[in-house]
Amino acid sequence: MTDSIIKVGVVGGTGYTGVELLRLLVNHPNVRLTAITSRSEAGMPIAELFPSLRKHLSLKFTDPENGELANCDLVYFATPNGVAMKSAPQLLGQGIRIIDLAADFRLKNQEVWEHWYEQEHACPELLATAVYGLPEVNREQIKSAQLVANPGCYPTSVQLGLLPLLESNCIDTMNIIADCKSGVSGAGRKASLGTSLCEVSESFKAYAVPGHRHLPEIKQGLQAVSNREIGLVFVPHLVPMIRGIHATIYTRLSRVNSSSENTDFFQALFEQRYKDEPFVDVLPPGSHPDTRSVKGANHCRIAIHRPLNGDTLVILSVIDNLVKGAAGQAVQNMNIMFGLNESTGLNNPALLP
Repeated sequence: MTDSIIKVGVVGGTGYTGVELLRLLVNHPNVRLTAITSRSEAGMPIAELFPSLRKHLSLKFTDPENGELANCDLVYFATPNGVAMKSAPQLLGQGIRIIDLAADFRLKNQEVWEHWYEQEHACPELLATAVYGLPEVNREQIKSAQLVANPGCYPTSVQLGLLPLLESNCIDTMNIIADCKSGVSGAGRKASLGTSLCEVSESFKAYAVPGHRHLPEIKQGLQAVSNREIGLVFVPHLVPMIRGIHATIYTRLSRVNSSSENTDFFQALFEQRYKDEPFVDVLPPGSHPDTRSVKGANHCRIAIHRPLNGDTLVILSVIDNLVKGAAGQAVQNMNIMFGLNESTGLNNPALLP
């Protein structure tokens, strides 16, 4: 289907993830946006809500119940958790492929999902068949997938930072700490006191330390790669910036005394693992990636450090939470599903300043 046009629908196009997805899709050479739905904004020109899309998109928001989604080859759900699962069975039955940017299909265990998301799952039978959309791990399964669960932003940054180490069996999997910081856009576009300018500016705090919804997703992905139990402490933080995630990952080496496993060994390990990955950039030794280096881009930039040549390895992993952590990765998955070059529509460099 390399030269074909993909008729695309977007359910929930009014949030930050939704508008980021539209920004990427309007210039995608193989995409025709067919329906963009919003119950609350039905009938409104999309460019009226998002002036950044003026001259790029002339469609209006439509009600998701009006039947336009049936004309699509692929439907994205950029909706709150719990929405996609109510519509997925019908769309899949019509032969329409789905990429869900929320968490409805990320976890394989129904009980675990219902515990963390505090609601009953509407179609648990689809949890086993949904493909987890981390291309660097599941590229072959994504190609033929009918339903893709787009990974969360924190899980993307943490898993990419740990994959080479788990695959090479060189760290203690029961002693991993992921100390992660996110910009405020990760909380969504809805009005909230906790994410208002006066509350967030000039401040910095941890949250959800007892347990965050992304914890079981990260552990599930790491366990699938390593086939071992994962002991992970995951602490997210909110920082006063709009976009970006910075994950500082601390791991304990399992074979400290091997003379071959110096810092150069781990640098080469990461470079070899990601040498053919278009959106993972392993930086030179000694680097400290910053979040602005990936702002607006679908890249994960990684640096490897071994402080004082000791038994602790520190991995720095940065992404844009709205791009590689959400909409960009969703477009990357679409490209794979429809046999396109994986980088199509995603080659823009990061924004500076």
